[in-house]
Amino acid sequence: MGLKVLSALDTAKTQLYHFKAIVIAGMGLFTDAYDLFSITPVMTLVGRVYYQDKHYEIPAAVKSAMLAVALLGTATGQVVFGILGDRVGRRRVYGLALALMVLSSIGCGFSICTTRSCVLVSLGFFRFLLGLGIGGDYPLSATIMSEFANKKTRGAFIAAVFSMQGFGILASSTVTMIVCSIFDRASNYPPSNHTPMGADIAWRLILLLGALPAAMTYYWRMMMPETARYTALVERNVAQAAKDMEKVLDVSLADITEDSPVSPPPPNFPFFSNEFLRRHGRDLLSCAAAWFLVDVVFYSSNLFQSRIYTQFLPPKLSRNVYRDAFNEAKLQAIVAVCSTIPGYWVSVYFIDRLGRVKIQIMGFLFMGIGYFAIAIPYNRYWDSDHKFGFMVIYCLTFFFSNFGPNTTTFILPAELFPARFRSTCHGISGAAGKIGAIIGAVGFLWASHDRSDNGIGMQASLIILGGASLVGVAVTYLFTRETTGRSLEENEKEDEYAGVWFIRLFLHNNTASASSRLSVGEREDMSSRSTANSIRSSTPIH
Repeated sequence: MGLKVLSALDTAKTQLYHFKAIVIAGMGLFTDAYDLFSITPVMTLVGRVYYQDKHYEIPAAVKSAMLAVALLGTATGQVVFGILGDRVGRRRVYGLALALMVLSSIGCGFSICTTRSCVLVSLGFFRFLLGLGIGGDYPLSATIMSEFANKKTRGAFIAAVFSMQGFGILASSTVTMIVCSIFDRASNYPPSNHTPMGADIAWRLILLLGALPAAMTYYWRMMMPETARYTALVERNVAQAAKDMEKVLDVSLADITEDSPVSPPPPNFPFFSNEFLRRHGRDLLSCAAAWFLVDVVFYSSNLFQSRIYTQFLPPKLSRNVYRDAFNEAKLQAIVAVCSTIPGYWVSVYFIDRLGRVKIQIMGFLFMGIGYFAIAIPYNRYWDSDHKFGFMVIYCLTFFFSNFGPNTTTFILPAELFPARFRSTCHGISGAAGKIGAIIGAVGFLWASHDRSDNGIGMQASLIILGGASLVGVAVTYLFTRETTGRSLEENEKEDEYAGVWFIRLFLHNNTASASSRLSVGEREDMSSRSTANSIRSSTPIH
């Protein structure tokens, strides 16, 4: 584009404002993970309080519905707030998403009444609203971080924001363990056939505490300036963009002020027009499809946790409700510490070294191998004396999910699209993922039942998850472009270069790292030559 303020952003050294942006944006993802993952031990407490007539077990349909309603809210929020982020501005709606998360977390904790039906309806309603806020946080956090970052370490910064999810999972487990320990000690636990009244307070308190990190971040979010890229490229106010960046960049205003501040014209085609689909349709397809596939597998794995946990938990007769929830939270924390958090931070370290595409392919591939390793000998080994081997392989699938597509699918939509459509496309990609999550949460719950219960069995279900991971490898290899080391604005000219990518994919004439170093002129030259060659060729390239 040639604007000084954008060049300054692309080449800026890592500064204090980068880390502030990571923390401010990351707290939203931290809260997201806390609220979404705390529901597993919370449902154990709810079951003990409100399902005494069902042997304290919440029906599987109720559990999946409680998860699905939050995911449906998340998908809705991603689309709605993604569109608003492009039309109204990133910063203007950023605080709204966080406020919605705070208020709905409080609503989940209070959940109005104390009868089973009323509590579940109320909890479901507030979890839907919570999902709206969580969904809004995804495209806004990713877009804001990508537009603040420099091109050399942009991937690491966005991955660091996303890695806060791991700490959110760990925090939800830690809070659950602390609350349950306090209530257990204070209750002088009654006989096993009676549920203490404090259990109804304990699960509410766990959910209420989820509002604290979001509330603590609200002020700083409202103090953030609008991103320079949005101000300069969408609002077309280059002078204001320079003033905003002068406040956070270690650079003088004179160095980033244009001699004649005329902003470049925005794309002259609307969203989802034929021109948009020609230029960016493949990118949107690749981002949405990869996110869909990884969430089918990722959220199915979360449901599978309950089957893992039962192998390591004490017999029912020796448990009380607080220790039951404590043990589930403890195992969730172990998985987070041993696989989830390391996976995130290995991604932070390697994302700008290996590139997004390689990491996504590798992650999908090893996830597939892991599921096949669990599934193929499932009936012969994993139900007997090999539960620790089962747990190790299970943790590795989480590790390669986070050191792989779970992280890269969050990063790529924030880099591949023009500023005018960036937040919207990220929201659509994320919503496709959450549709996959609903399919994974509900479909896997049904499919994993034995054939006698109209299911296909656990072994077949795990093989399907492995197959979905391999489909993710193919989608990434065939359709996903590398963005490492490239300015965000370079992607706005990708329509001139699209054909070269398909030639690279099928003929292996180039590599992602080499293509990322090509100048615009070289791309135009390559595009012209590839077009001439395809015209002369008697066999079209499919």
